[in-house]
Amino acid sequence: MTLRKAGAHRGTGALSLALAASLALVPSATAHADSIRDQQWALEAMHTREAWQTTKGAGITVAVLDTGVDDQHPDLVGNVLQGKDMVGFGAGRGDETWARHGTAMAGIIAGHGHGPRGADGVLGIAPAAKILPVRVILEDKDPARSKARNTRGNALADGIRWAADRGADVINLSLGDDSKSAHPEPTEDAAVQYALEKGAVVVASAGNGGEKGDHVSYPAAYPGVIAATAVDEYGTRASFSTRRWYATVSAPGDDVVIADPDREYYEGWGTSAAAAFVSGAVALVRAAHPGLTPAQVKQLLEDTARDAPAGGRNDSHGFGFVDPAAAIKAGGRLEPEGLRSAAYGRKYFGSGPDTAEDDDAFSWAAPVAGGFGVLLLGAAVVLWRGRVRPEELEEDEDEEMYAV
Repeated sequence: MTLRKAGAHRGTGALSLALAASLALVPSATAHADSIRDQQWALEAMHTREAWQTTKGAGITVAVLDTGVDDQHPDLVGNVLQGKDMVGFGAGRGDETWARHGTAMAGIIAGHGHGPRGADGVLGIAPAAKILPVRVILEDKDPARSKARNTRGNALADGIRWAADRGADVINLSLGDDSKSAHPEPTEDAAVQYALEKGAVVVASAGNGGEKGDHVSYPAAYPGVIAATAVDEYGTRASFSTRRWYATVSAPGDDVVIADPDREYYEGWGTSAAAAFVSGAVALVRAAHPGLTPAQVKQLLEDTARDAPAGGRNDSHGFGFVDPAAAIKAGGRLEPEGLRSAAYGRKYFGSGPDTAEDDDAFSWAAPVAGGFGVLLLGAAVVLWRGRVRPEELEEDEDEEMYAV
């Protein structure tokens, strides 16, 4: 995670394990726990209250393939299952560089808050879902990264298969490789297809390459994956969000409040966060309609997305802004289909970014912006104590898997 002081430029280095974000320090007058909820603009934007009238995700397991998850965080305790470490080295519990990115993503998906009636802290999109943590990458500042330059290996592919075999209903991949040399890895592609055949919906971040060439990012570009792009609270495409043919839907990815193992709260940006929000939405849909296949769930999200771009979709927003409440309602009219392996519907590389960018605000932006004062992360801000972390991590330009 690259951390910079408020107002610093968002880094565009290709391959750091970063919660890419530009974060402003919240005044101490508002930096207390109950203000965290007020700044979670995504909850209203995604119509979560409406969706929760049907389900909050109970009975659904979301595998978070990331840097690990803090199962003792007050916003997650009780919602985290026994996971698996596919890396086998690096930072451990209690270290500063342990499980930060993964904990942030888990909180977005299934945080239940804490305190009286869970009124404080981060509330996830599917607060009753369970998180299955699978450690497949290292944090940015983990000293072990200097010893093992390439942390990708087979960890991601093995982690996907492991999660699918453990019955994960959703697999969240808030990570990717969008370097100039990025290319499809057969073992990862096969693992994704294996998970889809087992009935797991696979969600990945589209990439943070919007300001550096919009390179194709994997695993987002593998067939069958739901790829999430990022928008801000006004519904405008986030400048860092990669524009590519594989974009499925957009979701909140700017000024997103996240939980951290240090028990403080930060604001961050990135398509990592967008993917986590979409995974939370998928968890709600699967809880309401457990018989739907991954292909049906993906189609459902596309068909019910709000504020569809002109022509139905584009490379910036996909089919529009994810709407779990609408998807749950429409899902009731579908007949569950038998599982079948995913087939390639097109070539890996499409036509590239849209020729004309449509960044108009979405219809939900005005009420959300008015109601709330407010990958993943670049310059993090502490909301809990109003303290900016002093360190700044260097970006790693080597080719390896990173969290976006």
